[in-house]
Amino acid sequence: MKKIILFVILPLVVIITGGIIYLLSSAPGDMGNSDAPAFADSVTVELPKDAKAAKKALATARAALARLQQRKPYLVIDTHANKIFLRTEDSVLIEATCSTGSGGEYIDSTTGKKWIFDTPRGIFKISTKIPHPWWRKPDWAFLEEGETIPKNEGERLDPNMMGDYAMGFGDGYFVHGTIYERLLGINVTHGCVRVGSDDLEKIYNKTPIGTALYIF
Repeated sequence: MKKIILFVILPLVVIITGGIIYLLSSAPGDMGNSDAPAFADSVTVELPKDAKAAKKALATARAALARLQQRKPYLVIDTHANKIFLRTEDSVLIEATCSTGSGGEYIDSTTGKKWIFDTPRGIFKISTKIPHPWWRKPDWAFLEEGETIPKNEGERLDPNMMGDYAMGFGDGYFVHGTIYERLLGINVTHGCVRVGSDDLEKIYNKTPIGTALYIF
């Protein structure tokens, strides 16, 4: 029985013969290596014995792969190395240091409510772009400081904390600036992704709404 090897360019979600192979990115540290091969993994698919059926299966697999491959630049965030990349499938356009979730938690001793400060992993899209964003401080931001949660909504708003730009990717998470640039490269955030002002401006200007975002 003949076989064909499909080379899968990361990041992709490849669906073959009912199985799902979920691939996010090349190994940490490899994404900036221009000598790395253009493909990062392969999938072997058995073709039917019948030549006509095999030809049809091959055409279907090639079409599915073509639809899944990223043709436009996309963002990749490595939460272990605290690096953010704007890249294409074969080159890195921008590489920058960032800060991601600390993995810590806070429990309100009065209500028992718990917050876990992780950056979500998975596949997302940039859904909003906001210049000069204002941060609406959530309850935990006051509780951590031993402050009373305000009843006046205006007391929650902070015009400086998120820097000059913010890009939302769902559920209240953003890639944004920071006033704590000295902490870049460390897992210290409450879930958002912080980027230095110079790097963030470059990424923001080259990242339209709808850009794919891969976080691992």
